[in-house]
Amino acid sequence: MSAHNLDSIDRAILRALQANGRLSNVQLAEQVGLSESACLRRVRQLEEDGVIDRYVMLVNPAAVGKGGTVFVRITLEGQQAERLAAFEAAVRQVPEVMECYLISGDYDYLLRVCTSGAGSYMATHEKLTSLPGVLRVQSSYALRTVHSSTEIPLDDNDVKSR
Repeated sequence: MSAHNLDSIDRAILRALQANGRLSNVQLAEQVGLSESACLRRVRQLEEDGVIDRYVMLVNPAAVGKGGTVFVRITLEGQQAERLAAFEAAVRQVPEVMECYLISGDYDYLLRVCTSGAGSYMATHEKLTSLPGVLRVQSSYALRTVHSSTEIPLDDNDVKSR
């Protein structure tokens, strides 16, 4: 489904569920102004179309002793497809890596790593340096989170009806 096929009700449903994924269908229907059956049909269609990817619960990292964030820039020895694939398969196996992006510019990958502190990051750093094809690893510790969101902004300016 293209974003241009989302109407204002679809967007309202998505906004409400992004803010609170535990809303019951009754609560959601009331919030977006639909009958319960129409709301359920809409949600199921959004799921089938892949707009709703999955439902998750977010853990407060600091509450479980993992409040540190390290941004890691990785350069590989080369950018051949097999090197990229080998690195990507291996980095998925490092549990501390929360996100990994292939990027343009001076580095090949940008990672967001969660950690309980500098001591625990050293072990993760050793794992990262031993991944296939890694030439250089540069790490930056986040000093403070200024803004963090899990909600995708939904623009109503491009609304078209289904």
